[in-house]
Amino acid sequence: MQTATHTGLALVAFAANSVLCRRALGEAAIDPASFSVIRLASGAVALMLILGIRERGRVRPSGNWVSTASLFLYAAAFSFAYLDLSAGTGALILFGAVQASMAFAALWEGDRPESREWAGMLLALGGLGYLVSPGLAAPTLSGSLLMVIAGGAWGVYSLRGRGIADPLGDTAGNFVRTLPLAAGLGLVTLQNSRVSAEGVLLAVVSGALTSGVGYVLWYAALRGLSATRAAVVQLTVPVLAAGGGVAFLSEGFSTRLVLAAVLILGGVGIALRGRVRRRGGDNPQWRASYMFACSARWDFATIDVGAGDGAFPPCVANASFRLNRFLDPAVGARRTPAE
Repeated sequence: MQTATHTGLALVAFAANSVLCRRALGEAAIDPASFSVIRLASGAVALMLILGIRERGRVRPSGNWVSTASLFLYAAAFSFAYLDLSAGTGALILFGAVQASMAFAALWEGDRPESREWAGMLLALGGLGYLVSPGLAAPTLSGSLLMVIAGGAWGVYSLRGRGIADPLGDTAGNFVRTLPLAAGLGLVTLQNSRVSAEGVLLAVVSGALTSGVGYVLWYAALRGLSATRAAVVQLTVPVLAAGGGVAFLSEGFSTRLVLAAVLILGGVGIALRGRVRRRGGDNPQWRASYMFACSARWDFATIDVGAGDGAFPPCVANASFRLNRFLDPAVGARRTPAE
């Protein structure tokens, strides 16, 4: 259950990063280079303080330069890509690249997904495509390439974090090592810098809380996740980010978002259930991750969005109920579908 808790909190933090970055860059409160520099610096300071408290002043950050380079490349490319991409298109490209890089690594290591896992991954990716495709302008080549780089870098960073003994020490060390790289980025882009009090605040929150603490939780979760599973569960982040946009940025809510969420979270549940069956249903780590995916899917499917144009249609509730019942027969005994 610890793996599921760490995973859930980390995914929420990732989604919050998207909302914070969207708010800062979308309102031109700060330029992307300054956002990246402040985000990395505030994350380093916060993590060193936490590490100092834990070690009672004897701070010994660990980490490594490969993970540091991956972290810096992800943070910088992520911010600059959103100058040319819409939020939905950027999320699709980012997590598609993460999925591809981590799935390739899993295949390279000899981890062969079974048919149910492939079906779940394809269903989740199809849901992502459905979520962002209608009505969006074709993405620019430069923005797309930057987001692919960001996704690949994050995939490498995640893969490097599997099996580490001290998530806090490693994450703190990686953030501290990014400071000279961030300083170089700041100097190169100094003439084009643009900051405001709101932009700085959003970058600090993104760095210290949703990045620094969030990445510690992710590294802790990775100790119980395979490469394939880590790639699949991250496909829930665009759905969570879209929900955050509705709640905190007054973005529109549509039936399309709900249907895409059912496809994405349902695909994750199918893939993880395949893992539970292949590795053995009694394995607590696999079971915990599957239960997290099921609970996330069920919670989203029962959101009360009120009446009017954004009301949750009964057909969507029925579709979500049937998918839940297919994945977990006990659902039928707990709740009846919407009439």
